[in-house]
Amino acid sequence: MITQSRLCTHPTMKYILVTGGVISGIGKGIIASSVGTILKSCGLHVTAIKIDPYINIDAGTFSPYEHGEVFVLDDGGEVDLDLGNYERFLDICLTKDNNLTTGRIYQSVINKERRGDYLGKTVQVVPHITDAIQEWVMKQARISVDSDGVEPQVCVIELGGTVGDIESMPFIEAFRQFQFKVKKENFCNIHVSLVPQPNTTGEQKTKPTQSSVRELRGLGLSPDLIMCRCTSPLETAVKEKISMFCHVEPTQVICVHDVSSVYRVPLLLEDQGVVSYLCQRLSLPIEMRPRKMLAKWKEMADRSARLLEHVSIALVGKYTKLSDSYTSVIKALEHSALAVNHKLEVKYIDSADLETGTLQNEPVKYHEAWQKLCSSHGVLVPGGFGVRGTEGKMLAINWARKQNKPFLGVCLGMQLAVCEFARNVLGWEDANSTEFNPESTHPVVIDMPEHNPGQMGGTMRLGKRRTIFKSSTSVLRKLYGDVEYVDERHRHRFEVNPELKHHFEKRGLQFVGEDVEGERMEVIELDDHCYFVGVQFHPEFTSRPIKPSPPYFGLLLAAAGKLQSYLAKGCRLSPRDTYSDRSGSSSPEVDISELKFPSLT
Repeated sequence: MITQSRLCTHPTMKYILVTGGVISGIGKGIIASSVGTILKSCGLHVTAIKIDPYINIDAGTFSPYEHGEVFVLDDGGEVDLDLGNYERFLDICLTKDNNLTTGRIYQSVINKERRGDYLGKTVQVVPHITDAIQEWVMKQARISVDSDGVEPQVCVIELGGTVGDIESMPFIEAFRQFQFKVKKENFCNIHVSLVPQPNTTGEQKTKPTQSSVRELRGLGLSPDLIMCRCTSPLETAVKEKISMFCHVEPTQVICVHDVSSVYRVPLLLEDQGVVSYLCQRLSLPIEMRPRKMLAKWKEMADRSARLLEHVSIALVGKYTKLSDSYTSVIKALEHSALAVNHKLEVKYIDSADLETGTLQNEPVKYHEAWQKLCSSHGVLVPGGFGVRGTEGKMLAINWARKQNKPFLGVCLGMQLAVCEFARNVLGWEDANSTEFNPESTHPVVIDMPEHNPGQMGGTMRLGKRRTIFKSSTSVLRKLYGDVEYVDERHRHRFEVNPELKHHFEKRGLQFVGEDVEGERMEVIELDDHCYFVGVQFHPEFTSRPIKPSPPYFGLLLAAAGKLQSYLAKGCRLSPRDTYSDRSGSSSPEVDISELKFPSLT
């Protein structure tokens, strides 16, 4: 056991670098998050940094098909979706500087060169770029990410891409130098590799892992733990073979096989002694005792596997061919479904398939899309950009409104709900957003820029903003815990035209939430409907496994037929739907036994 006096002699930051080999998209983000989770469960303060070797300054201008969803932080940073994994697993609040790209590093070095900071020297990748990477990591690792403001003790760094990529070479070199700068006892490397199992032989193959580790060693980094991604648990002989050829102990070869739920990954690592190894390898100031927080993860994982009742949500979007495009939305739905004790089924519907043009060209696809929609318990229209598929989204919204089906519109989804209501209830046939039809005689959604126009993304309303509830009877207000306001993250450029507000409210579409100035419409609710809610912000970004996002939670409650009883009980779930209070929490202020929702501030 590590005593208090020893704890005081080790205030040094500990760095854990997670690299990947063989293929990209191997699950480094989940593994980095899981390592952070099990260390946080030991009482350590953990932060995370994601390094992306692409030259873009940030992820803001990516198509979701290019790189998955764009995750938005409190400070308005548009970052890689893996930062969403870190925030959800570790229950922390990161900043845009926790996402480091090649573009940002080169930009900072070039700016210094232009200012004359290098005093006429030749600026080179080594040492200037590599030094800049090391300085950035060391500075950002010290920034508090917890609500208590305490400086982190451990920094988990995920290096995107695969070892050997030409783009990631400067970062590998930077960390080769870094391990000596911070000393061996403060730095370790986890290498994530693939162990394929071809169907023809059924044999687990170690050669890709051997090659990947050999390449990493050739670049000057030696893995302390080799985490092997595989479909089924590693055979003992395979583990010993990897140990022998990759120059590590068998206990340093960790099997991360496919599991039923991502909540099981931290438990998988814990069971194989990862905490014990890291504690010894990095002299971590922790006591080796049963960890309350991991009991919560075990309970979530067990509960997820035991669910019998199903609830289906139709996700009507534009990027449905790649589920990573809606990672946070899916996670928010999963958190809420788990809270109401139902197994979630997401029915992906390409909104363009609901349009009449598809009926003429591809009738089978059209009827399949409508069959999916009509057989769902609830409808979700998420955010997005561009005109393609917007008519199909409005058709889905129209169906949910008329059929009294639970509906949630997020960002563009809310704007299109307003457009649909204007067309079909107010009789404004050409009502539209000026984003899609600048000539509309009824522009119900207009461009309301927030700041510096010019650059792409410059006019966006980004990051955490306050929404004031204007109605004491609002369903969403009750779901948030009957608070006067909430702080949620935004990412949009267009808003509902405030001058037309009174036309909608006269016919039953209420604007129950506005910004602080009362100029921007943030929340809509429809009178006499089981659950018809639209939000201008993106509540999915602040959803947590044990603290589901209230708008999504309301959708799942309504879809499962539990919303009215939940509201009648003062926003408390029935005993079988709550987590036991012995499972602990990553946030001490959360009342898990009653699953009460605090204000997401």
